[in-house]
Amino acid sequence: MVDVVERDFASFFDVPFQAYGDATPYVSPMKSDLRRFLQAGTNPLFLDEDAFTYFTASHDDRPLGRIVVHAHVASNELHGTNRASFGFFDCADDAQVANALLDRAKTWARDRGYDELVGNFNLTAMQQMGVQTDHFERPAYTDMVVNPPHIPDLLRQNGFAPFFPVTTFELDLAQAKIPPSELGPDYSFAPIKRKTFAARMEEARQVLNDGFSENPMFVPLTAEEFTFQAGEMMTIVDPRLSAVLKQNDVPVGVVICIPDLNGFLRATRSRFSMMTPLHFLRYRLRRKRAVIIFYSVAKASHGNGLMSAILARTLNQLRSAGYERLGVTWIADENHASLRMMSKIGAVPLHRLHLFSADLT
Repeated sequence: MVDVVERDFASFFDVPFQAYGDATPYVSPMKSDLRRFLQAGTNPLFLDEDAFTYFTASHDDRPLGRIVVHAHVASNELHGTNRASFGFFDCADDAQVANALLDRAKTWARDRGYDELVGNFNLTAMQQMGVQTDHFERPAYTDMVVNPPHIPDLLRQNGFAPFFPVTTFELDLAQAKIPPSELGPDYSFAPIKRKTFAARMEEARQVLNDGFSENPMFVPLTAEEFTFQAGEMMTIVDPRLSAVLKQNDVPVGVVICIPDLNGFLRATRSRFSMMTPLHFLRYRLRRKRAVIIFYSVAKASHGNGLMSAILARTLNQLRSAGYERLGVTWIADENHASLRMMSKIGAVPLHRLHLFSADLT
């Protein structure tokens, strides 16, 4: 028998540990972070509890499935859509559990007048997105969605169809091809350090909003939305990796590159305990993987070779700091410039992902 409960955080957090086991490449976000994401008023995307909810499904008293359903009002207004979104769809290979969860999510969206349900979108302004659809055996990096192969199958069985294909990438830094970099004397890099973190991250937000303004489905981020997620980076930032590029002290480019946290999260089972500081110290001493969360160049500076310069600096800094591998979060198929850049530096596809959509009309 399948039982579905609403807003039970303990069972919601436990689902992937019960459904996937220890052998899966899936890595859970930290329990405290997931709790923040699911708190109305704390997460600025959700000003009140009616903007979202979440469900856990148990089969024979074991929590084996979960899903969040929510709406991004600003996205619907900007892009002329009328969709609700789902996120954190994690589930055992159990058709009854999946059907119960997805039915509840569809009902929530339909009752509020939405005509489409789309996901995964994972509850922050710079949210993880997509459903992994290939190379399920390959470990991901921080801020990448990963799931077993039965997840897209369960979605298809429940009336969802894939669209908007994207790709994540991986680069062996020993084999990286450093792109040419020719910046004039009026350009300078401002590293993102703890003492300048707030100022640099506000500049990063401005460049991101400007550079991504024409990207499909992008919604400009408010300072509150950006800080909600970016603030947690301050504790893990490696000041050698992330920077804002300025021209005559005006921000024109940015790269946010952080150490990959997945090894630390797996070691701690994504929970704080007495052993957490020791695990964190080991992670700091042994980190060899990093991930680019995003990079952007202001629209007025497109075509000036700034992205090559930003990536050249980042790759050189990574090598000098002893990192060995770099992940790059999703790039859409229609983003031809970024895909060419991945090829130029020698990055290879890591995972293929798609959004999945169901018509509710």
